[in-house]
Amino acid sequence: MSNGLPANGLPARQLEETAKKHAAQAIQHDSYGSRGAAIQSYQKTIDTLIKLTKLYPNYSLNKIYLERASKYQERINALRNSGAESDSQETTTKTNTDNKSSSIVEHLKATYEDLIIDEKPNVKWSDVVGLDKTKSALRQSISFPSMRPDLLPLGWPRGVLLYGPPGCGKTLLAAAVAAEIDGSFIAIDAATVMSKWLGEAEKNVAKLFSSARKLLSHGTTSVIIFIDEVDSLLGSRNQEVGGEIRVRNQFLQEMDGIMDKGQKLNLYVIAATNKPWSLDWPFLRRFQKRVYVPLPNLDARTEMLEANTSPLRVNINVKMSELADLMDGYSGSDIKDICQSVQLRVVSELFENGEASNTNVTTREINFEDFRDIIDQRKPSVNPEMLNAYSNWSDNYKAL
Repeated sequence: MSNGLPANGLPARQLEETAKKHAAQAIQHDSYGSRGAAIQSYQKTIDTLIKLTKLYPNYSLNKIYLERASKYQERINALRNSGAESDSQETTTKTNTDNKSSSIVEHLKATYEDLIIDEKPNVKWSDVVGLDKTKSALRQSISFPSMRPDLLPLGWPRGVLLYGPPGCGKTLLAAAVAAEIDGSFIAIDAATVMSKWLGEAEKNVAKLFSSARKLLSHGTTSVIIFIDEVDSLLGSRNQEVGGEIRVRNQFLQEMDGIMDKGQKLNLYVIAATNKPWSLDWPFLRRFQKRVYVPLPNLDARTEMLEANTSPLRVNINVKMSELADLMDGYSGSDIKDICQSVQLRVVSELFENGEASNTNVTTREINFEDFRDIIDQRKPSVNPEMLNAYSNWSDNYKAL
């Protein structure tokens, strides 16, 4: 089984193609103001997507398809309401109707600009707690070549894969290296790209790289494309569904275009994944650096606790190093969630005691037992089996 599909993925492919056809027809009817035909086609799209998710409940794109179905249902409701209004108000002009339809259609297509964050991040390396080996690998691969390309006549890596448990700082690492080289940071969610299955995903991948090159041609010194959840875009090819193979081929073609073949473009792609084992070799080969982002060690957990509890009233006798020792196996996001839960615990006491309305009253000091109780109630988000899987994959594929 791959992506939650059985060995024969043909029925799923057929359903996706059917949904794509109905959706295209719906948007076309909507553009022309054919309200009844648009409603009918939108409904057929919804029915097909729901059938797909019921037949393949574990399919990785189901969440995205259900979200699209919800959007189409919203449009159906809007069209029905506009129909009721038009029956009682004949004064609505054709121009306004056309403009409204055009606006809705563009929204449903979800343009490339909707998918990206393009900025220069304000993140320092000091904001990334621990992960010294990972930081070093990123600086060697991206920071140093950007600062002194003349020292690297053999070229340098253009692709870096960050893999490891969720909530360990992969996005923050990518933003930090972009800030160090004062480069533009284009962040994109691969699952969102794949959700634009209405003929848009392939175009969006091409436009992503085109936009990065344009930034460089207009004077930007360096550009980092950060792709989160890249396994959604470039997972195993065992089961090709819909246009996924075309999107993957487009991405691999774009990656080939930025590899060092005599050109010195400071254009880098950092991809992040929690499931590196779902990536196939053609993709891995284009990412010369494959770097593990592990769970925080004791020192890092202690520092994270100190940072997260600094705004809180914590009893002076609470030793963060002792708490950190209890949190072995917890991710950075787990630790933040625990601190938030402890905060909510003491705030809730104020409300339950009827004292919250008095602004002169604040929360009591947080003690060690508060943390211990929350830790007992909240287990790590990463289990030992997953850690073993990362270790085994690293033994075969890591490349620092």
